[in-house]
Amino acid sequence: MTVFAIPFPEIDPVAFSLGPVSVKWYGLSYMAGLLLGWQYARSLLGNHRLWDNNQPPMDMDRADDLLVYLALAIIVGGRLGQVLLYDPGFYLANPAEIFKVWKGGMSFHGALIATGLMLIYFARKFQVPALSIMDLSAAAAPFGLFLGRIANFINSEHWGRTTDAAVGMVFPNGGPLPRHPSQLYEAVLEGLVMFVILRILTHSFGGLKRPGLIAGAWLVWYAIARSICEFFREPETVHALNLGPFTAGQFYSLPMFLLGVYFIYRARSTPPA
Repeated sequence: MTVFAIPFPEIDPVAFSLGPVSVKWYGLSYMAGLLLGWQYARSLLGNHRLWDNNQPPMDMDRADDLLVYLALAIIVGGRLGQVLLYDPGFYLANPAEIFKVWKGGMSFHGALIATGLMLIYFARKFQVPALSIMDLSAAAAPFGLFLGRIANFINSEHWGRTTDAAVGMVFPNGGPLPRHPSQLYEAVLEGLVMFVILRILTHSFGGLKRPGLIAGAWLVWYAIARSICEFFREPETVHALNLGPFTAGQFYSLPMFLLGVYFIYRARSTPPA
């Protein structure tokens, strides 16, 4: 039985307003995650000793272009992923809701697919090594993942399952029963822990000198972290991949895990140039 039910903190989803325009924490978190990741990517490119033969895969200024490309992929892919992978019935019945991104509803797996395709296009367009650019992007991704989950918490969305543990949280749109604050679990595992793992690999084990290693480690750890958190997170109400104790989020993470293992194996079996 839950001993202490924590009320949801009264956080206004609107950070500030400029006349008729309201700026929400949700949008600010995405912007901050992208900008912090961009600055971190520039710092990695500027640290030549981290790269094979002390040669970064592209000029630091090219990171500015990468930011624009990835921002577009994340926003479009994340929204389309939510529409196609999780709520096709709702959006088919309410097509105007597809464009209301300020209300929340972004699929990580949709953003991931779009980002992967965009990185391949970016590498071909600017003639830079695709795997190294994926490594660079993966190393910078934890900033956005952490802030994105915090935004989910502020929006009171993607909350956890009901709990009878010693501590739970009552969400304003989650009914009267205490629930796991699963958004915070994900912020820690997908954001903070992920950053520590990748930072150790890049700065202590020469991970960026083996193209694909950091991207592979990112894919593997995200799949593990997301699968763990899914046991605490309330699954989508109706989804064909909610089978027994397993959820759609876990099934969507399985290909990530397998691809990550392949990237790691490929990177470790291929010596640096």
